[in-house]
Amino acid sequence: MTALRPVPRPGVMDIAAYVPGKSGAPGLTKVWKLSSNESPLGASPRARAAFAAAGEALDLYPDGSTTALRAAIAARYGLDAERIVCGAGSDELLALLANAFLGAGDEGLYSEHGFLVYKIATMAAGATPVVAPEKNFTTDVDALLARVTARTKVVFLANPNNPTGTYLPFDEVKRLHAGLRPDILLVLDAAYAEYVRRNDYASGLELVATAENVVMTRTFSKIHGLANLRLGWMVAPAGVADAVNRIRGPFNVNGPAAAAGAAAIADGAHVEAAVAHNERWLPWLAAEIERLGLTVTPSVGNFLMIGFPATPGRTAKEADAFLSARGLILRRIDGYGLPGHLRLTVGPEEANRLVVEALADFMR
Repeated sequence: MTALRPVPRPGVMDIAAYVPGKSGAPGLTKVWKLSSNESPLGASPRARAAFAAAGEALDLYPDGSTTALRAAIAARYGLDAERIVCGAGSDELLALLANAFLGAGDEGLYSEHGFLVYKIATMAAGATPVVAPEKNFTTDVDALLARVTARTKVVFLANPNNPTGTYLPFDEVKRLHAGLRPDILLVLDAAYAEYVRRNDYASGLELVATAENVVMTRTFSKIHGLANLRLGWMVAPAGVADAVNRIRGPFNVNGPAAAAGAAAIADGAHVEAAVAHNERWLPWLAAEIERLGLTVTPSVGNFLMIGFPATPGRTAKEADAFLSARGLILRRIDGYGLPGHLRLTVGPEEANRLVVEALADFMR
C-alpha cells in the first residue's frame, strides 16, 4: 500500500535528536553561559581580523579544498596537508566518517558516557550503536574490546571525554588499538586535547602517522574560541581521507571560518593564555566545590562534572533551577545517563566566583 506522505527510512525516527545546553534564563538580562565549554577568552584578535577581512568577499564561493587552512594546520603540527580534511565542526566529520565506513548490519562502538553524536552518527548511517560500560566515569579498554564483534567497523573514543572530563593515558589508547582488527576504524576525538597537561597523555597524532586505521578529529570551537563558526578538522590515512572527501559537500567550510581558523591556529600566544587561565581556575573550582560537600570528577578539560545528592532539595535538577534563577547556566547531562550531575564550564573569574557562591547558598 502506498504511503500518504514521504516516510524516512527505517531507523531514522528512532534517533534521539541532539539537545544542546540552554543558553539563557527567562526574565534575566545578565547571564553567564557555562554550559557549552566555550572559551572564556573568546577568539584570537588575529582570528577576528581575518574573519572581518574575509567578509569583503561574501559574494564568492570559498575554496572547496580549504587549502590555506589545511596548510596552516599542517605547519602547526608537522602533518601532510593532503591527509587533513576540514569540516563544519568536528561533528560533521564524525558524521562523514560514519557514513563512509558504517552501513546496515555494521556496529559503531563507544563508551557509556561518550559524546552523544557517536550514537546519532552511527544510527544515521543505518548501523547499530553498541555501548561499553565505564569504570569511575572513565573509558574501560577491556570493556570496549569485549564488545568488539565481527560486525564492528568503527570505534569512537573521546579523549578527553565530554561530559566527564576523564581521559585515557596514551599507553591505554595504544592497547585499545592493538586489540582491534585492521579493518576497524579507530576514531580519536581529541576536541579538548590542547587543555591536557598530563605527561601520559597524547592526542593520537603518533598513531595516525603509523597506522592505516586511525583517525584523529579536532575542533576550533573550544580553546580557539570559534564555536560560532562551526569549524573542525581531522587527520587520517590517505585512504580514509579520500573516502571522506568523496562524500563531503564541496563547500562545507565557509570562507570567513577558514580564514579565521588559519589565523587562530597560528596564534600560539592566545592558545597559551587560554591554557593558563584554565590551569588557574579548573583546580580552584574543583577544590571550592568539593569543599561544599559535592563530588567533582577529576577533569583534564575546560569543564567539571559535579555530582549532587539524591536528597530532595539538593538534587542536580533543583540545583540547575536555583543557579539558572541567578543567571548561571550550567549543562544538564541527563541525556548522557547522568541525571545526578551538572557540567560546569570554566568561565571568566567573575563567573567562577559567582557559581561557587551560588552553590554554597544552594547547599545551605
